[in-house]
Amino acid sequence: MALSAVDKDIECTVFNDGVEALERLRKLNGRSPDIIFLDVNMPRMNGVACLEEIRKLDKLANTKVFMYSTTSDNKMISTTAELGANGFIIKPPSLSVLQERLKQVFNY
Repeated sequence: MALSAVDKDIECTVFNDGVEALERLRKLNGRSPDIIFLDVNMPRMNGVACLEEIRKLDKLANTKVFMYSTTSDNKMISTTAELGANGFIIKPPSLSVLQERLKQVFNY
């Protein structure tokens, strides 16, 4: 919802957990995603472990990865940055605040 409010032309694919996301990303043929958003607390494989695996994939080397979480823990934010995350979005209290943050991510 938030992404379509930012730009209706943004194509968004959602996965249920980190394992499914990684499996699908490994099978990509052709165009890679421009941006990946990873929830830190995904089931089966958390976002940090998924980030580590994504950064091992050459075909995703130029893909920006943003972590998404309710936590504002500075250690978590710095750890994900060290692992190759391009940014960290703390889940905001409202949809409008999230939309504004996404506009910054997409440079609108």
